[in-house]
Amino acid sequence: MRRIGIWIAVGGLLLGTTACGGGGDEPAGQAAKSQTLSVGFVAEPANLDFTSTEGAAIPQALLVNVYEGLVKLGQDGSIQPLLAEKWEVSPDRKTYTFSLRKGVTFSNGAPFTADDVIFSFDRVKSDWKLKIKSQLDSVDKVEKDDESTVIVTLKQPSNGFLYTLTTRLGAMFSRSGVDDLANKPVGTGPYTLGSWKRGDSIQLDGNDAYWGAKPKVTAVTLKYFKDATAMNNALLTGGIDVISSVQAPESLQQFADPGRFETVEGTTNGEVVLSMNNGRAPFNDKKVRQAVRHAIDHKALLDTAWAGRGGLIGSMVPPTDPWYEDRTGDYPYDVAKAKELLGGKTYDVKMRIPNLPYAVASAQVVKSQLAQVGINAEIEPLEFPARWLDLVFTKADYDLSIINHVEPHDMSIFADKSYYFRYDNPEFGKLLTSADQGSEQQQVDDLKKAAQMLSDDATADWLFLFPNLIVAKKGITGLPKNGIAEAFDFTALAKQ
Repeated sequence: MRRIGIWIAVGGLLLGTTACGGGGDEPAGQAAKSQTLSVGFVAEPANLDFTSTEGAAIPQALLVNVYEGLVKLGQDGSIQPLLAEKWEVSPDRKTYTFSLRKGVTFSNGAPFTADDVIFSFDRVKSDWKLKIKSQLDSVDKVEKDDESTVIVTLKQPSNGFLYTLTTRLGAMFSRSGVDDLANKPVGTGPYTLGSWKRGDSIQLDGNDAYWGAKPKVTAVTLKYFKDATAMNNALLTGGIDVISSVQAPESLQQFADPGRFETVEGTTNGEVVLSMNNGRAPFNDKKVRQAVRHAIDHKALLDTAWAGRGGLIGSMVPPTDPWYEDRTGDYPYDVAKAKELLGGKTYDVKMRIPNLPYAVASAQVVKSQLAQVGINAEIEPLEFPARWLDLVFTKADYDLSIINHVEPHDMSIFADKSYYFRYDNPEFGKLLTSADQGSEQQQVDDLKKAAQMLSDDATADWLFLFPNLIVAKKGITGLPKNGIAEAFDFTALAKQ
């Protein structure tokens, strides 16, 4: 069980409602007026296989757009039908019966059937390389009732199961389309991979054979920038139409002309985490970790590093989750208390961070504030994703790091002692299990306790909640106010 969104507890009989797939409002099969868009992003994918490669960039580009699941996450956090027209849940909450849409094909021409659903579930266990695949460990068996009906039986009730299917783990794959996932994704979605100019851009083209309503935008170019200034200049000069996530909030004044631009500001699931390696000195000492939390002036950091945009949360739970509690008061800024916890000792530590704007800006403030209490941090920017994933995420060869954990419901990553935090507390894992299998109220109560446990143990420090901050040319509609899903859904976008 893992993930960053909203788990939906179900009980008794729950029927999904029928909804249009994709986006737009034309009937299925009707040609849309040709529109193209270019959207600026950071952190280009290392490859296109999100079954074996960590990081948010791949599902951000491909999920919902190229790959679809049985269900998807709506902007309001609700779970909506996609490749499943509806579903039923047994009274004991262990059996899910999904009714599949008919007439759906993959981009390679193969029909989508119940056998592909079984194949996709099986691949999570047999072929996926990511730690998050454990979220589907609750699945006991997946069976075909007929070509358009699939029955999923769980080992025990799971509040998180249906929500997990809205993530990359729920993506449906063609039995004949997994030979080269790193370069040739094959899905049922409204877009297909057109071209990929490595180091520059990915183009998604409209899928002429798409089963649902065709998106208004028939081709999307995802343009990648390593530099925030370059991305801003591209929008100012017409090189792109949208900045998907502003990387220099202090520069927003450049886009203040309402006749040319519009800004969308909302929230995300992205906790910008000051990671501490609980598995080695000095941060295997709880008092040292607590000292770090008292040494950080979070308001000053947010104002300095991200122009005050975003919010302070104090935990691994965003306010959009039902079990959120404001934990910003747990470790008030207190230099004297931090020094007391350190007992007069000083430490030299290595802060290995991704070379992304928010991390670089935050690291400078963290370094300055920690120096005030005797922790001297050497900042080492690492190329992202490859170098950071290798040294920090995979090998845990770091003392401190800063990363935006964008996945919804991701508090459970701390339950894995081999995860790069190296936090080892069996009681935390027991709380998560109880939350997943219990009633809706028990889920809320247990996850509040789990968040408090992480805070009490000072497993990490939560610098701020990353804002959803988008700037676009005037007249572009359908931009998501809140970034609470893994995908950047292009299907609702249009030009006026």
